[in-house]
Amino acid sequence: MSRIGKAPIAIPAGVTVDAKSNQVSVKGPKGNLSISVRPEVKVSVDGNEAKVELTGEGGARQARAFHGLTRALVNNMVEGVTKGFEKRLEIVGVGWNAKAGGNKITLNIGFCHPVDIQMPDGVTCETPSATKITLSGPDKQAVGQIAAVIRKVRPPEPYKGKGIRYEGEYVRRKAGKSFGS
Repeated sequence: MSRIGKAPIAIPAGVTVDAKSNQVSVKGPKGNLSISVRPEVKVSVDGNEAKVELTGEGGARQARAFHGLTRALVNNMVEGVTKGFEKRLEIVGVGWNAKAGGNKITLNIGFCHPVDIQMPDGVTCETPSATKITLSGPDKQAVGQIAAVIRKVRPPEPYKGKGIRYEGEYVRRKAGKSFGS
């Protein structure tokens, strides 16, 4: 069995976990999340903790992998509806900026046109300053995916370091052309 999968998931007060046959849904103060569970594992709720158990279907190696995966996904759902997840991006480049409006973000990052990116459901976008972007929401996967999509529009380049990067991300710089004398 997976060592991660063996650990029980603590359910804090104010959060409800419903485990049907192959569907797990979590409701909390920050929102509602649900996933469908593979037939190799099942989720059971006992009081204020949830456990992921093997059902015996499928291959042993694959079942162990899904055991740990399912436990991690359910734990992330519980954490997401209580605390939420957040990703911070920063824009490096002269005159480059971002502006959040409604459920989209507009990036002015050196192209001849502004780039509009639509936010998925449940993810909120804020721009505390013109060069900082904060994404937050209860779904860890959705927050991480939209952060990757925004970063991919203009990834940091190694010569001048310009581009969109995660906060605290280190960009390895390269030396430019050298001229002989």
